[in-house]
Amino acid sequence: MSSNLDPNQGGDEKKKTYHKQATGLALKTVQAHSSESSLKLYGSCFCPFVHRVWISLEHKQLEYEYVEVDVYRKPKLLLDINPRGLVPALRHGDWGSYESTVLMEYLEDLGGNVALLSKDPKVRAHSRLWSDHINRHIIPVFYRYLQAQEAKDQASFAKDLTEQIATLVSAAEKSGPFFLGEEMTFVDVQIAPWVIRLEKVLKPYRGWPEPEPGSRWEKWVRAIEGNEAVKNTTSDDQLYLDSYERYAENRPNTSQVREAINSGRGLP
Repeated sequence: MSSNLDPNQGGDEKKKTYHKQATGLALKTVQAHSSESSLKLYGSCFCPFVHRVWISLEHKQLEYEYVEVDVYRKPKLLLDINPRGLVPALRHGDWGSYESTVLMEYLEDLGGNVALLSKDPKVRAHSRLWSDHINRHIIPVFYRYLQAQEAKDQASFAKDLTEQIATLVSAAEKSGPFFLGEEMTFVDVQIAPWVIRLEKVLKPYRGWPEPEPGSRWEKWVRAIEGNEAVKNTTSDDQLYLDSYERYAENRPNTSQVREAINSGRGLP
């Protein structure tokens, strides 16, 4: 096998693999945050969990350095923060941590120009509850649907995903456009990377439909897609098509997420 091929390609250079550099507006954002900073985000440009933290950093207008890593080759600088070698990982001075939701909470504690969590304890709890719904019930089904190879399984997971999104939408503030109203907050950032990937990954690979015109879901999707922090951390379409082909074909050596989904375990 050529050393230039990734394990998920199985020795076939015609198979697409994950990109190792952002493109489009996301690349411009990487370049704008390439200078040394005490706050560093270690990420991979295709990863939706990284995307969450990156959106948070941009939306909160915090000073940070973006460091692209090839997570499947697990560089030491990443392993020093997260022994499992997963992204996102954050280093702040001599301290480091990982897990996207934990890092989003940490950035809230740092402050910044914009708060994603309310000062009202009840609203904060409400946001955490529905973030948990996203992590437990929407994201795993997204991957099950994408990885399913049989038409009947795809139909079943498409129905499940539609129902789980509908449950989330039913909990959102009625007029929107975001989850709690006019401003983007914590729950919106939690779901945003998968909203982008419904369009850029599930639509081309599995025929995921456009939101129903005039629906609350359409209003929410368009608000997320139009947000500056989301746009500035999103690459061009081809990056997502190439990077997610391995999931759509359910290839071995794709990721720990794939292995967890196939074995019925929770996400890593």
